Amino acid sequence: MLRLLKLELQKLWLNRASKTLICISFILPFTVLILSSIKINFFGYFTLELGELGIFNFPMIWHITTFFSSYFKLFFAVVVVSMIGNEYSNKTLKQNLIDGLSKKEFILSKFYTIVFFSLLSTVLIGIVTLCIGLYYSSYTELPIIFTGLEFLLAYFVKLVGFFSLCLYFGMLLKRSAFALGFLFILYIIEWLVFWGVLYNTSNTSTAWAVKWVLPLESMYKLIDHPGLRIAASKIPDNTKFVHDYAVYWYEFAIVIGWTALFIFLSYKLLSKRDL
Repeated sequence: MLRLLKLELQKLWLNRASKTLICISFILPFTVLILSSIKINFFGYFTLELGELGIFNFPMIWHITTFFSSYFKLFFAVVVVSMIGNEYSNKTLKQNLIDGLSKKEFILSKFYTIVFFSLLSTVLIGIVTLCIGLYYSSYTELPIIFTGLEFLLAYFVKLVGFFSLCLYFGMLLKRSAFALGFLFILYIIEWLVFWGVLYNTSNTSTAWAVKWVLPLESMYKLIDHPGLRIAASKIPDNTKFVHDYAVYWYEFAIVIGWTALFIFLSYKLLSKRDL
């Protein structure tokens, strides 16, 4: 495993564009630290400081930071699809296979890289969140601090799943731009499935249930939007803000299932393709 990971990291680090995107994808999470310290002065009447609003209290902060940080994954998604595009355009895929790397090892090297960077990103977000929470949170008891850590696990699984999807599209289309464009097409397809089920069943719950098991939606659903949770923390007695934010085992299972399928399909594509 370490041999394959080292091989892939060396390729990425020698590519200037990939190196730049990787650095950006790891620098951006620190913008959460900057946002937490922002003070907005409203014409001298009062000053709004995000950190003083209570939104960075434990355990809610784990939910907020993982949700918004997950949008930064698009930068590394470019790196993932570029890994495949460059292999084809630079003929390094064929050379690696000639040099003794099996097709299974080739796909595993990409997957290990995805897991490595997802884990690194998760650890980084965990450290940043802990620092912000310890500074701003009104609750610093250990049981409260460590409540909500399942959002970090959900963040990790979400990244691995999304990057595995990008890997499959990269293998399928061989071009970075086309692979990223296909993500948008998949997004549209999932909504068309939703409206199709709704049209045929006239049941909104059934339509959402179907959409929630589709790739992009299942990954998004791992960490729900925290907007209502923030509102509920300010108006706790308002029942319209009541929502279930828990991360359930079957949500993990769905995304892990898609991840395994995308890696398997990537391998099957490579196995059948004439290089």
